[in-house]
Amino acid sequence: QVQLVESGGGLVQAGGSLRLSCAASGFTFSSYNMGWFRQAPGKEREFVAGITWTGGRSDFAGSAKGRFTISRDNAKNTVYLQMNSLKPEDTAVYYCAAGLSLDARIYSDDRRYAYWGQGTQVTVSS
Repeated sequence: QVQLVESGGGLVQAGGSLRLSCAASGFTFSSYNMGWFRQAPGKEREFVAGITWTGGRSDFAGSAKGRFTISRDNAKNTVYLQMNSLKPEDTAVYYCAAGLSLDARIYSDDRRYAYWGQGTQVTVSS
């Protein structure tokens, strides 16, 4: 069965860093684009970062550019999100997701992703 398991979330002070990991199984990881999304209380789920199946290209939400880095290790079936200079507004449940991209684009629409993890909580305090 397909499974995505996030880890690495926690409580951090503003300005600090966290690295999230997502371990995948049950599908051909290297064939899928991977994305990170987040959802804060009372808000819709939003795109944070995405990476192509090869890891050759990545894309970020405007709020994440310059602070976050997405990477993947296909040998380990794992995708990472390195988050630096964290702000209280980054507080959310962070989800990793997998999706096929027929046109090689990185999609920010969560409807484009077929598989989802359960999420990991990130809380940034002032």
